[in-house]
Amino acid sequence: MRAIITVVGKDKVGIIAAISSLLAQNNVNILDISQTIMQGFFTMIMLVDLQECKLKFSELKDLLIKKGQEIGVDVNMQHEDLFNNINRI
Repeated sequence: MRAIITVVGKDKVGIIAAISSLLAQNNVNILDISQTIMQGFFTMIMLVDLQECKLKFSELKDLLIKKGQEIGVDVNMQHEDLFNNINRI
């Protein structure tokens, strides 16, 4: 299964490292990543493969949200299918 992860917040050192480290620790493969800084705000979108992850989707999502709170950014994760369907409407 694949998922879309979004990260938004005030730019600072270590955002990519914190999120990608958490994903690596849970055997989540980053397939594609796009990030930019817009007037001091960090934005990132990742396409990830959850096939080797041992956690339930909701458990990984909760870990990402908690990590985001720790570093001061908003993190969200959606199933790729849900993301595709929402963007068709």
